[in-house]
Amino acid sequence: MSAAPQPLIRPIVASDEAEWRRLWRGYLDYYETTLDESVYRTSFARLLGDDPHDFHGLIAERDGRAVGLVHYLFHRHMWKIENCCYLQDLYTDPKARGTGVGRALIEAVYAAADQHQAPSVYWLTQEFNTRARVLYDSIGTKTPFIRYNRS
Repeated sequence: MSAAPQPLIRPIVASDEAEWRRLWRGYLDYYETTLDESVYRTSFARLLGDDPHDFHGLIAERDGRAVGLVHYLFHRHMWKIENCCYLQDLYTDPKARGTGVGRALIEAVYAAADQHQAPSVYWLTQEFNTRARVLYDSIGTKTPFIRYNRS
């Protein structure tokens, strides 16, 4: 069996909206989350905007079809001079899992962070996300931090 070709990783553009929605809905379904239509519209508009404080988005394509997405954000950090990069959402279409799409998307975020002089890239996942954690353990370092949310 031959290895799958490397996906094309590129910024999200306006014509990606339908495929972006399909992929992001799959991501949200995995985490048993539903969002109002206004959140979809606003989030997509922000991805297309030019505010450096808004999220950036990338699409992974194979054979002209979107097979993955990632959203990331640059922000300041009180302990560092340079910005940090927060990788918020990473999703690979179930049919493309295990073929290098997730790794390629994370590496593209690493490259964007390097380009923006933000050497620290971090993300969160849930403990039950065991398949993705195999990838994360190979491309990142697990930290001892525990996350808390406002009650």
